[in-house]
Amino acid sequence: MSRIANKAITVPSGVTVTMTGKDLAVKGSKGQLNYAVHNDVEIVQEGSVLKIRQTGEGKHAHAMSGTTRALLANMIEGVSNGFQRKLTLIGVGYRAQAQGKSLNLTLGFSHPVVFPVPEGITIETPTQTEIMIKGIDKQLVGQVAAKIRAYRPPEPYKGKGVRYSDEEVVRKETKKK
Repeated sequence: MSRIANKAITVPSGVTVTMTGKDLAVKGSKGQLNYAVHNDVEIVQEGSVLKIRQTGEGKHAHAMSGTTRALLANMIEGVSNGFQRKLTLIGVGYRAQAQGKSLNLTLGFSHPVVFPVPEGITIETPTQTEIMIKGIDKQLVGQVAAKIRAYRPPEPYKGKGVRYSDEEVVRKETKKK
């Protein structure tokens, strides 16, 4: 069995995990997430501890046991604390403004970019050049951050663009004559 799957998950107080057949529901103070457990994996609850067991044989079952454990741990973390990702806009005139269910971006194009915020995600703009993406689903938070960054990824010569707050952009030297 996977080394990751061998590690037990402790369910914090205030979070409830319910199994209905192969459907798993995790409910906490921030919301509720659902997951359909793979046929090669079994989840056993012993008090406030969850253990993942591999029921199938082969590489795929081995991989799915570790994947299921990681997804379940992320779900429990999400409904209790939530996830967030911070983006920074670098460039003259680059601005972001959250308005209801949309994010208005000015990224040096001839037109403003309007990004519709998906359900389950909240976007805040503490300053004009910072974007905070918050939600309970880790995958969705990362996907939204990647989509916003894809509008204008950081370029290596001047460093302009949308980047993650912890991202290091390797700068290139311009061509010399």
